[in-house]
Amino acid sequence: MIKQFSSSLLAALLLGAGSSAALAQGTVNVGAVLSLTGASATIGEDVRRGIMLGVDQVNAKGGVLGKKFNVLVEDSGGNATTALNAARKLVGVDKVPVVMGEYSSSITLPVGQYLVKEGVTHLNINSSSIKLKDLGPTSFGLLGLENYANSFSASDTYALGYRKVAVIAPNNAYGQGVLQGYKEAFEKLGGKVVTEVLYAAGQSTYRRELEQMSRSNPDAFVYTAYGQEAAVINREAHDLGLRKTPWYAILLSMCVSDTPPEIANGQLGMELGSVQGPAGKAYAEAFAAKYKEGFKTAYTGYGYDAVLMTAAAMEKAKSVDAAAIQAALKEIGQSYAGVTGVISFDANRQRLNPPYDRLKYENGKIAQR
Repeated sequence: MIKQFSSSLLAALLLGAGSSAALAQGTVNVGAVLSLTGASATIGEDVRRGIMLGVDQVNAKGGVLGKKFNVLVEDSGGNATTALNAARKLVGVDKVPVVMGEYSSSITLPVGQYLVKEGVTHLNINSSSIKLKDLGPTSFGLLGLENYANSFSASDTYALGYRKVAVIAPNNAYGQGVLQGYKEAFEKLGGKVVTEVLYAAGQSTYRRELEQMSRSNPDAFVYTAYGQEAAVINREAHDLGLRKTPWYAILLSMCVSDTPPEIANGQLGMELGSVQGPAGKAYAEAFAAKYKEGFKTAYTGYGYDAVLMTAAAMEKAKSVDAAAIQAALKEIGQSYAGVTGVISFDANRQRLNPPYDRLKYENGKIAQR
């Protein structure tokens, strides 16, 4: 249960000498950069709620050494420049030793590069580009990267009987990695990607791209897209009559987060494993109790786990110094029981054997298949 889970993390949080840079008015501060506005705002708010619930759990047990624990959240607006400026503020002005975020891999990569250069601990809680594993020794990934997800998606779509698929993804680090990796895995199984489309972000219409895909007469449309952009794609696919052909979403909760239920109904897809086991169930109940509704995406638990892992690392290190936290994370990350399941890091500090779910969207909600 959450009470038991969090108390085990907070029993003896201590702060080492020389780490006062992370303290402000008796508060231990860490940072987060999230997309609270822009195309992924629904997901960003969901993650923010998970982070804040984690903060509540820490402070409910007395905080860190009797001091309040806090996450300073900055809005990226879904923009790499804004995100990088936010990270610079957190590091240069707020002096935080840990920064979580962002969401889009094309934003997380430059933010992570900056944090690693500064020696600050970076916790990737939502991005999946394979390029993230090369950021450097101060960056840690709490979710599986696209090599795992692409293999899972390809096997799932092939098992569903699809042999010719048209694929659309965003034209950025994440989308390029998905399209390339999915195609390679799917075609190894004997399938064929008959149309490949990388779309430009922020367009008011994707009708041209959809018509291009439809001309190949695929068995299914496979797509991955950010919330508000996915809503445009889904609406126009519906208007063009393309929903008569199956649609499969890579990261389903992201793809339907801003799409009206009557349009999203019937889609199949996959997703990061959301919450797992008794701890996950307790987290879901606590989330619903605090926010009067359940979470909308699979990403929220990763923010929660990041908060509690940070607290556990500070406890083990007896310090809020960034280097000490990183050393502690490597030890904790051998096998950490989070609400998203067991988190174990590989040699590149990326999560091993991440969970994924086979899902469907029906009756206005995401459900297991």
